[in-house]
Amino acid sequence: MNGRSVSVTGVSGLVGWHVATAFKDAGWRVRGIVRPGRALVMPDGIERYEATLDRAQMEAACAGSDVVVHAAGLTRSADPSAFARVNVDGTRAVAEAANRVGARMIYISSQAALGASPPGAESGEDDPPRPLNAYGRSKLEGEQALRAESRLAWTILRPSSIYGPRDRQFLPLFRAAARGRFWLAGRAGMSLTLVHVRDLATAVLLSADPAPSGGRVFLIGHPEPAKAADVLQAIADAVGRRYRPITVPRVVVAAAALAGELSWRVGYTPLIDRARLAELSAGSFVCSVARARAQLGFTAATDLRDGMAETWQWYRAAGWA
Repeated sequence: MNGRSVSVTGVSGLVGWHVATAFKDAGWRVRGIVRPGRALVMPDGIERYEATLDRAQMEAACAGSDVVVHAAGLTRSADPSAFARVNVDGTRAVAEAANRVGARMIYISSQAALGASPPGAESGEDDPPRPLNAYGRSKLEGEQALRAESRLAWTILRPSSIYGPRDRQFLPLFRAAARGRFWLAGRAGMSLTLVHVRDLATAVLLSADPAPSGGRVFLIGHPEPAKAADVLQAIADAVGRRYRPITVPRVVVAAAALAGELSWRVGYTPLIDRARLAELSAGSFVCSVARARAQLGFTAATDLRDGMAETWQWYRAAGWA
């Protein structure tokens, strides 16, 4: 044990789970903060602490921590106000608690806070943010809340598209691929930066080292972007299917998004809605990872093909596919 303590919100989710595990394996004492009354599975060796966003409860949850990692967040909803409550107000509450207990804070934001990358170029940390939907706007507003509230050094990480064991975003693509279906629904030539969740957890761990006063912002992703077809090919290889892409016309994608909006109203989470349509229609999401490499010493190590193969193996072992 290294004698240091970290509190992690959202520890039962994709990012929080892997972040908590990385800190535990590095010898930290790890406390996982979850909402009260939820029978959620947590990684072994993590101290469980239940707390709402109430000021006193959150302060108690973070007490004794050297670092607080805020990984909890809402990624899908039909209600924009839900994003504000969770991603903005929640971040503000955690930042206030970190202030009171004297802990540095690491906030897991998203590349969505920046929006699409310029045509033929990479997004950088200092580019003007242009989020495309309510989720992206809420992550940007969460960053702004942290900057306004924090009195100690803080770090904001903006991961690119995350995949890996326990991820549900790519799960439908794997399930379709297992049936030999490979849907190409975005713009032709669309490129994106991805990051395996274990590599993201490594970046968070590196961010926990003592930092200079003030704040730091880092985009986190693999240095080699991939085209949408490359992602589907890697998934095809993982599931052992021949890659035969099916290009979906834009009018069909738009109709599916409209149907998705109707699905929200009957309590079903759709694969695509207007928020997803905005991302598919925007072009590419490629970001520069030079700052993280130079200042954190971080380089994502997981190759796309290896990462997708590992993800598929985990899905099958867990009974998800």
